[in-house]
Amino acid sequence: MPYIEDFLSAKEEAEIVEAIRIAERHTSGEIRVHIEQNCATDVYERALDVFYILKMDNTKQQNGVLIYVAVDNKSFVIFGDQGINNSVGENFWNSTRDKIGSQFKSGHFKQGIIEGIKEAGQVLSSHFPWEQGDNDELDNTISKG
Repeated sequence: MPYIEDFLSAKEEAEIVEAIRIAERHTSGEIRVHIEQNCATDVYERALDVFYILKMDNTKQQNGVLIYVAVDNKSFVIFGDQGINNSVGENFWNSTRDKIGSQFKSGHFKQGIIEGIKEAGQVLSSHFPWEQGDNDELDNTISKG
C-alpha cells in the first residue's frame, strides 16, 4: 500500500473536506475522516480511541460519525456516537460500509470516502436536521496518525 502521504493527493483531500462541508449543510451531525498508515491493534478499538482523541463525543446531540481508515491493514471502520446509534437502524451502517467497501476494493479510495460521507450526511439530515444557530462543532479537515 502507499505511504499515508501518498494515499490521497492534496486535491483528493480537498474534495473530501468539501464533501464533509456539503453533507453538514443539512444536518447538525458532525463527520470526520481519520487516516493512519497502520493499526497495530484491533481496528475497531483503534477507531473508538481516535473518536475520543478527536473529541467527537463532545457534540451536543452525540451525533458525530468517524470514518477511520488504516491503509496498510486495508481496513476501515465507520463509528457513530450514541445519539446516532439510538436513531438509525443497523442497515444504515451496513449500507454505508458496503458503499465504501466496494469503492475501496476497486482502488477508488477518495470516491469510497466521499460516498460514505454523502450517505452519512443524508441519514443524519433526517434524524438531526440543521437548525438556525447550529455551529460546526468539529473540524472538517482530515486527521492523520
